[in-house]
Amino acid sequence: MNWLIGWAIALAGLALYTHLGTVRMEQRFPPAGDFVLIDGLRMHFLDAGSGPPIVLIHGASTSLLDFHASIFEPLSRTHRVIAIDRPGHGYSERPPGPWPDPAAQARLIRQLLRARGVERPLLVGHSWSGSVVLAYLLAYPQEAIGGVLLAGGSHPWEGGVSWHASLAGVPLLGPVFARALVIPFGGLTVDTAVRGVFAPNPVPGGYRSRTGVDLTLRPRVFLANAEDHRLLSNFLASQSQHYGRIELPLLLITGDADRIVPAWNHAERLGREAPDVELVVLEDTGHALHHTHP
Repeated sequence: MNWLIGWAIALAGLALYTHLGTVRMEQRFPPAGDFVLIDGLRMHFLDAGSGPPIVLIHGASTSLLDFHASIFEPLSRTHRVIAIDRPGHGYSERPPGPWPDPAAQARLIRQLLRARGVERPLLVGHSWSGSVVLAYLLAYPQEAIGGVLLAGGSHPWEGGVSWHASLAGVPLLGPVFARALVIPFGGLTVDTAVRGVFAPNPVPGGYRSRTGVDLTLRPRVFLANAEDHRLLSNFLASQSQHYGRIELPLLLITGDADRIVPAWNHAERLGREAPDVELVVLEDTGHALHHTHP
């Protein structure tokens, strides 16, 4: 009995540490943009510049700050640029109930764009959000001018996902893990994970502080991110059957050293299936190409 009491006290202490850590993170990295209510959800976005609209949709384990720290400002000199926190990420709320797959996320993003008066944008998705751009073009082909995938995911893969994403999906145990252990111990692994995303390129100075990547460790975001990781491959097994219907132009930019979303399984396959594709391969470049080659 004493050991049960000891475990309960330890978990309570870790949960309190997580709560305080979450508060500190959100004080250090407050919302950078504005909010709009979409289907009862608060969606967070940045909107700047004027001209033809470009929509930036961030990948996994990050937020719109990833674009804010890279290509948002340069693009806003000549275009209207809208960067969006995907549902459950950054400061955007996640709908309750079933997983909001890329098609559901594309629907919410479409509603946000309509609420902001954005018509026929160019959609840009990094990594995980390649799936969202493709879902958008499949569902609303008359409401965009094309898509750009930056190391974008498009097809299913073998090998599963990381152990922590799998653990987060275990009933009861997953939420306890997210609310008690991720912030106390996950912060120790962020730098290593970031180096893996950039490899073989060096990580730019101040990347972690400029992108607020630690916000992903907050429990609700960690669980949303893990769910996105676990379920994407099966979703893409179905969505990828329809890429031949995408008649809008696609620009696929990928790094030849990307081991996270390798071109052979994504960009190259998509290039053979969609009718209007241009593929650009950057030499000696990893997964974070919008930072290393802005």
